Amino acid sequence: MSSTVGSLLSGLASCLTPMNMFASVVGVLIGTLTGVLPGLGITGALALLLPASYGLPPATAMIMFCGVYYGAMYGGSTTSILVNIPGEGASVVTCIEGYEMAKKGRAGAALAVAAIGSFIAGTMGTIGLTFFAPLLAKAALAFGPPEYFAIATLGLILLFNISGKSPLRSALMVMIGLMIGTIGFDPMTGVSRFTMGMIELEDGIEFIILTMGLYGVGEILASICEHEEQGEMMKFKFRDLYPNREELKRSLPPMFRAGILGFLIGLIPGPGMTISTFASYALEKRLSKHPEEWGHGAIEGVAGPESANNAANAAQMVPLLSLGLPFNSSGALLLAGFMIHGVAPGPMLMSTQPDLFWAIIASLYIGNVLLLIINLPLVGVFASLLKIPIKILLPIVTVVTFTGAYAINSSLFDLGLLILFGAIGFILKRAKFDLAPLVIGLFLGPTIETGLIQGMIISDGNFMTLLARPLAGTMLKIGFAVILFSIGRAIYQSIKARQTAEA
Repeated sequence: MSSTVGSLLSGLASCLTPMNMFASVVGVLIGTLTGVLPGLGITGALALLLPASYGLPPATAMIMFCGVYYGAMYGGSTTSILVNIPGEGASVVTCIEGYEMAKKGRAGAALAVAAIGSFIAGTMGTIGLTFFAPLLAKAALAFGPPEYFAIATLGLILLFNISGKSPLRSALMVMIGLMIGTIGFDPMTGVSRFTMGMIELEDGIEFIILTMGLYGVGEILASICEHEEQGEMMKFKFRDLYPNREELKRSLPPMFRAGILGFLIGLIPGPGMTISTFASYALEKRLSKHPEEWGHGAIEGVAGPESANNAANAAQMVPLLSLGLPFNSSGALLLAGFMIHGVAPGPMLMSTQPDLFWAIIASLYIGNVLLLIINLPLVGVFASLLKIPIKILLPIVTVVTFTGAYAINSSLFDLGLLILFGAIGFILKRAKFDLAPLVIGLFLGPTIETGLIQGMIISDGNFMTLLARPLAGTMLKIGFAVILFSIGRAIYQSIKARQTAEA
C-alpha cells in the first residue's frame, strides 16, 4: 500500500513539470473537441493525434494521449445535452434525459452534473486502476505462452458476443482481422506468407496505418457522403451552470453507484463504456423515487450514465497497461501511440520503466481535474464547434492524417494502404459493421498464434495439456462455454421465431 502511494506521488511529480502539464492540457482540450464532434470520439482523436506526437519524449506523449483518452469521454455529453446529438457512442443514453432537461432551461445544471459525475467516477476508476493494474502485472509475470493464448482467445470470444447487434458479424470481423494479421513473416519459421511478392508486406501490415485508415480516412469519407444533423442548440446562462441543492442531492448517489458499476463492466472485453451507460440508466430508473420524471428530464439519468462511462474508461486501461492486451478500439489506438514511442505496455513495463508507468497513472488523475476546470467555463465554445463548416474541417483532418501516415516509414506504399483501408472502413461502416472486432483481431492475432504454437511445443503437441493448466484451462473452458451458450441461444431464438411465424 505505502509503496503504491509513494510510486504514485513520484509519478505526480513527473507529471507536474511545465512541459508535461502543457501536454496534459493540450490532450484534454483536443479530446474534448473531438468528443464534441459527432462520430470522432476517442478513436478519431487518437488516430489524428498520433502523427502530431512525433518528436515528443515518451512520457510527454503518453501523458498527452491519456489526456485525449479522458477528454473525449466528456466531450460527447455536451452535444448530447445541448443539441440532442451524441458526440460519442457512450453518450447516446445522455440524450434521453439531458436534452429534456435542456428544454426545461436546466441545460447548465445537466452539463455541470455530467462534469462532476465524470470527475467523481473517473477518479474512482483511476483509483481502482492504481491498485489493480500493478497486482495484475505482477501476476502476469508468471504467465506463459498458453496463458496469453487463452486470455487473448477468451477476449475475442467475449468481444464478438457482446459487440454490436450481430455476434455473427462481429465474429466475421474478428476472423478478417486475424487473417490480416498473418500477412508477413511466420513468427516461428520465418517463411513469408500472403505477401503476393511485395517486399513492403514482408514485415506485415502496419497496425497504425490500418487504424488510421479505418477510423481516420474512413470517417472522412463517411462525413463527405453523410449529412450530419445540426440540431437546434439550447441556450443557457453561465449563472445557471450549477445544479441546485435538490439536484445535487439526487445526483450524488447515482454518481458513486455508477462509478462502481462502470468499473466492473469496463473490465469485460468489448464496448464496456457504452454497455455501462445503459446498465447505469436501467439501474437508476429502477431505484428512482421519482419514476414520473424519467423520459422528461430526470437528473439521475444524466448523472449515472455519464459517471459510468468514465469509470469504465479507466477500467479498460487495466488489461492494456498490465497485460499489454487492448480489448476495445480506443485501447488499441492508445497502444499504437505507445508503440510509436517505443513503449510496450505489459507486465514488464512496471518493472523495467516504473517511472513511466506511474507517470501514466498519475496523468489520469491530473486529466480528471483538468476536465472539471476546463470544461465548465468553455461549454458554449465547445458546443459551437458543430457550426464549423465541414468544408473547412475535412481538408485539415485529411492533411494531418496523410502526413502522419507518411511520417511513420516515409513510404508511399503506406499511403496506398491508408487509402485502401480508408475505403474498406467506409464500406464496412455503410454496411453497419462494427470495426472494433477487426482492429482487435488484427492486434491479438499474433499473440494467439505465437501463444498457441509455443504452447503446443511445450506440451509436445497435446492440446489437452493446455486445458490441464489451471489458468489457461479455466479461461479456455469459459470460452467454450460461451460459444456453446451462444449457439444454443441462436437455435432457441430461431425455433421461437419460426413458431411465432407459424402461429
